[in-house]
Amino acid sequence: MGKREYKYDKVLCRKFGKHIAKLRKEAEITQEELAFRSNISPSYMSAIERGITDTTITTAKRIAKALNEDLKELFNF
Repeated sequence: MGKREYKYDKVLCRKFGKHIAKLRKEAEITQEELAFRSNISPSYMSAIERGITDTTITTAKRIAKALNEDLKELFNF
């Protein structure tokens, strides 16, 4: 068996990232603060918000907790 190439849904990632940024701004916290609260690097948080990377459910759960939101709200866009 050969290697499988993983392709992510760019449109979904962009929408997810924009929604995270919107929720973060509504919570009046910086990107760096959200990254710290989510225990991820600021550069990774930036990539998520810009929609240039996919993320895991575990990371999404940590972001939701840091924003005091239900996980499902992160996907309500």
